[in-house]
Amino acid sequence: MSEKSDHITLTLNESSSSTSSGTQSGSRNKSLRRSWNQLPRCQRNLIILIIAAMCISFVFLLPSDLVTKNAVNLDTNGLPFTGQTAVRRNNLGEGHNDDSVNKVISSQGDSADLAHNLAQNILPAPAPQKQEPQPQSDIENVVNIPQTQREQQQEHLNIKPIETAQLASILNNEVNNANNLNPRHSNNPDEDRTAIEASIQDPSTLPTLNGVTIEEFLGRIDLKHLPQKQHFHGPNNERQEAVVNAFRHSWEGYKKYAWGHDNLKPMSESSYDWFGLGLTIIDSLDTMYIMGLEDEFVEARNWVNEFLNFDVNRDVNLFEVTIRILGGLLSAYHLSADKVFLKKSIELGNRLLPCFLSPSGIPYSDVNLAALSAHAPKWSPDSSTSEVTTIQLEFRDLSRLTNVTLYESVAHRVNEKVHALEKNNGLVPIFINANTGTFRNYATISLGARGDSYYEYLIKQWIQTGHKGNDFLVSDYIQAIDGVFSQLLKRTPKENHVYIGELINGKEFKPKMDHLTCYLPGTLLLGHHYGMPDSHLLLAKDLLETCYQTYMKQPTQLAPEISYFALTESEELDIYVKPNDAHNLLRPEFVESLYYFYALTGNRSYQDMGWTIFQAFEKYAKVAHGYSSIGNVKNIFNTRLRDMMESFWLGETLKYFYLLFSNNPKEIDLEKWVFNTEAHPLPVREN
Repeated sequence: MSEKSDHITLTLNESSSSTSSGTQSGSRNKSLRRSWNQLPRCQRNLIILIIAAMCISFVFLLPSDLVTKNAVNLDTNGLPFTGQTAVRRNNLGEGHNDDSVNKVISSQGDSADLAHNLAQNILPAPAPQKQEPQPQSDIENVVNIPQTQREQQQEHLNIKPIETAQLASILNNEVNNANNLNPRHSNNPDEDRTAIEASIQDPSTLPTLNGVTIEEFLGRIDLKHLPQKQHFHGPNNERQEAVVNAFRHSWEGYKKYAWGHDNLKPMSESSYDWFGLGLTIIDSLDTMYIMGLEDEFVEARNWVNEFLNFDVNRDVNLFEVTIRILGGLLSAYHLSADKVFLKKSIELGNRLLPCFLSPSGIPYSDVNLAALSAHAPKWSPDSSTSEVTTIQLEFRDLSRLTNVTLYESVAHRVNEKVHALEKNNGLVPIFINANTGTFRNYATISLGARGDSYYEYLIKQWIQTGHKGNDFLVSDYIQAIDGVFSQLLKRTPKENHVYIGELINGKEFKPKMDHLTCYLPGTLLLGHHYGMPDSHLLLAKDLLETCYQTYMKQPTQLAPEISYFALTESEELDIYVKPNDAHNLLRPEFVESLYYFYALTGNRSYQDMGWTIFQAFEKYAKVAHGYSSIGNVKNIFNTRLRDMMESFWLGETLKYFYLLFSNNPKEIDLEKWVFNTEAHPLPVREN
């Protein structure tokens, strides 16, 4: 070894022959070791760094397909639970651990590099070609797959191919930063129709992405692109414990006698199928998660993964399937970050798209998920107004998760069309025709059945998209509540109960209020929280008290499905119930409003009101294998149990009871989450 001031030279003697003795070889090794040890430490470190740099360069020059083969599989089967249950880690597959995941994430660099890496890793590189490679603007070149008959049909429909940069943008849809995403609405209904027709060819692909399958899209999503897992601590007081016990009692009966079916018939120990999609399981997912019921949640999650099949040859209702199943799956994904729920959400969203192929863009009410065909209800050419205007939260959320604008575009176009229609002081008839896009003439105006959630989703969509001032949704909402004051609001003559009636044929006032209308106090309070006028707050308080009285005035302390109100002092009762309306279906609307009042004011008196009602359910609706709706709230000796436990009992009513009884009014932060009309929380975004 010879040293100079500016560099180092190593001289290694060659062996004299290949048959050198063991002694000579050992002597040579000792000489090398002695020479190495005589080097100054800084020089030895420099040599090591040079060798390491050469190795790293070699690794980075490996073909991308070799690197991709060794990528970490980020399947998110883990479930975060804290408090009374152990925290579960992600199931990362064999040979992987959290450290390896962290190393992959830390090596990704900034977001631009991450998007580039994702674009490279989500899809295999094109096969090497002898000639100069073509620009990867065509999806067949990017994916390197042969063109199938489906893709030929897409090509015939003039669907533009996705570019690599576009795919990178899609994959860079960070859920933790999803507030920054604002997929633009398509202004071309014909393009949307073409995209829907193409997507019908294969619901396992993402619309407008020319054959990118759901599996391909989800397969390489890493931790940075998953929503932040939410953590809940389980019940923290006796009332919450009682609600959890009620849920467990309901769940055990459902598991034993109706597993995989839509609803439990607890008295006959059987099941009832409405759509054949396991409604109770999916409606209950986020309830179990919020309650910290880990074992039950895992059981339900596994059923969704293994047995939930949308290829069902029967008609289903767009509205009900959207709010219960799509909403339930999306909520479960946001809370747990388990990709199986997003996978099922995308497939279901695709299968619901045929509803929007109506001439007007107002969706048909019914769709066959297997045949991928939609039509108006068999009993009428019209859809319910509330149904076609209560799908937007869910479809918008699906667009924001996938960055596929089609879902949001077709749903928001319904907003625009209804916005343009003539109304009665902002109030809408309860029927609308999907073929003509117009309201039915002389239809009833009501904030109850078939009208209720239109008004609810006006304000909730505005909240979901950042509650900006320049939005026709909030202006329509304000005008509608003004219409309630001028057209529907009355007081009873003796006890001054404030109630909201109906306009029969759009004109004749009827002093009838559905229990469904008891969602409105909570919605009004939520709107006031976001800046609506004080008059909304006053109405919310008065209406909440009236709804409470519909419970307290019955011997069972359970409200009927419909209440009537006195118009004149000559009538005996200010609030009365007709025999055919005396049933109670375990509905959640009033408990929902109590929850909002508690969550937004912190006033615990609303908890006491809810506890009274919960105890009434325990006394009159609880049966051996669950809870049953009752036929008569007016007679404690003859309640006439109806042998039906609706999925919303677990998905909504018990969830709102649980949150109402929490020691923490912000167990679900209403600044960050907005509940859909089936009590499934979805994230609030900035736009």
